[in-house]
Amino acid sequence: MINFGTVGTGWITEAFIQAAKLSGQMQLAGVFSRTVEKAKELADTYHAPKYFTDLEEMAKSEEIEAVYIASPNSVHFEQTLVFLKNKKHVICEKPIFSNSAEIEEAYRVAEENGVYLFEAIRNMHTPNFQILKDNLHLAGPLRSTVLPYIQYSSRYDLFLQGEEPNIFSTKFSGGALVDLGVYPLYLAVGLFGEPESVMYHPVILRSGVDGSGTLILKYDGFVCTILCSKISDSVLPCEIHGEKGTFILEDAAPISEIKFIDSHSKESQILSVVQEEENMVYECINIAKIIRTNNVTEYEKFKKWSKIVLRITEEARKQNNIIFASEK
Repeated sequence: MINFGTVGTGWITEAFIQAAKLSGQMQLAGVFSRTVEKAKELADTYHAPKYFTDLEEMAKSEEIEAVYIASPNSVHFEQTLVFLKNKKHVICEKPIFSNSAEIEEAYRVAEENGVYLFEAIRNMHTPNFQILKDNLHLAGPLRSTVLPYIQYSSRYDLFLQGEEPNIFSTKFSGGALVDLGVYPLYLAVGLFGEPESVMYHPVILRSGVDGSGTLILKYDGFVCTILCSKISDSVLPCEIHGEKGTFILEDAAPISEIKFIDSHSKESQILSVVQEEENMVYECINIAKIIRTNNVTEYEKFKKWSKIVLRITEEARKQNNIIFASEK
């Protein structure tokens, strides 16, 4: 059992705590918030033995082995370093950092201190991702792929009223690509590897971030098109087209259903399995196992994917002069 702490008090933190409990592999040992009231409320709700308002104090706690960070994107890097330097494993919510310089430094510090650093990306740990990867050959030579993640954000209403929520702010390293686009982007990288080239066509909002966009990844023999948006909705499925057949995914995250349609017989089959409704449980199980068994090979796989994904989002932003405050 890995004793972990949390940083952040939003719904995603509560979802992780619940998933960690369901996994049977992780136990909540402490929570952090900048205010005593929120820290105590979260600790009381989930029966955490300790709560903190000082990050350094939490990082030095002997009762905590790992920490889950779900704070605003722009502070992921500095908070992660605090825990890594105190020899705590870190699970940082996506997007892990703002740019490649930060991720390289963080992994260096993690290695220097003998601990692991993970990006929390739930769809890549699910059973259905592995099923898809294992059966991808059924499609034959790939010819095109369309991976949408389009979900209207309630915070966009606030943006339209003149406010600037974190996710629509360059100050907090926001935008549609880094917030939602990373799910299908991770899927592409996990299935197809690093693309030959990247081109991003965004809709830029008044705050300087992308409210939506189309990301084009060029691979040998085919193009992967990723659609992401926080300012509109869609019911489009994900599709992977090959010469022998097509995969249809109900969604990019958590990949709840996978259907394969044979191009010649037109017969279809469901390849997916029923997954836990609390789908973050799979990343909790997998991460805990990597830490417990010191599985360096599996760790390096996720580390490589995180670096590639961040390189792509960074390149896409640079092409469109989307510059985060931390980079100025």
